[in-house]
Amino acid sequence: MWQTSVLTDKSQILAYLETDRLYAAYAIGDLEPGMYEQCTWAGAARGGQLGALALHFSGLTLPALVLMGNPEGLRAILSAELCPERAYLTCRESLLPVTQAFYAWEKMDPMWRMVLQPDRFRPALGDAVRLTPDQAEDLIALYAEGWGGAFMPAQVAQGVFYGVYADGQMVAVAGTHLVSPTYGVAAMGNIYTHPGYRGRGYGTATTAAVADALLRMGIRDVVLNVHQGNALAIRLYERLGFYRHCPFL
Repeated sequence: MWQTSVLTDKSQILAYLETDRLYAAYAIGDLEPGMYEQCTWAGAARGGQLGALALHFSGLTLPALVLMGNPEGLRAILSAELCPERAYLTCRESLLPVTQAFYAWEKMDPMWRMVLQPDRFRPALGDAVRLTPDQAEDLIALYAEGWGGAFMPAQVAQGVFYGVYADGQMVAVAGTHLVSPTYGVAAMGNIYTHPGYRGRGYGTATTAAVADALLRMGIRDVVLNVHQGNALAIRLYERLGFYRHCPFL
């Protein structure tokens, strides 16, 4: 019999997340002050042992729901503790049947969680420059060219962003979703190159610059998510030393 509850003990939450640290990297970063206050955590235990966990992060326009652990434990959590009406859902493929009992997926993307660690990093030269909040308007203009992600100007001040300028405009950028010095994890994202400037190494330069800055900060696990069908991006990341840790949805 699964016993469910809302979790508030950071040490208990972290101990469970560390059982699959690289998959749980985003959730670990959400334990940082400022992020933790936007989270609701729920767990399911059997025999006194935590076996499943759900995280609801409310800090996004479409709140995130991250699931990990035993499918039946998660079924109990979703039934009794934590089941938002709409969510940006992340889970392993093995949990798909459980999610489908509670949600109709509007879109399902097969992703890779890729990971970079200090001893694997292969730097790349380039002309990327560190961005500041003063350049947020340039970022917004670049992302308006067709990038499908979500960007908030506050992310620049809170994270690490590098860009490339050409012909008087920003044409490439890479950045972070979260940086957690406390727990030694960071999640890269917001990576985009203007369609008219691809094939010139700008994506490699910006991505390498962000990764280098994070590793110099003492981050020991840098992660990112990439669509499994995006072969060009996967090759770029692998050239820098990233490897594929696990697939997920």
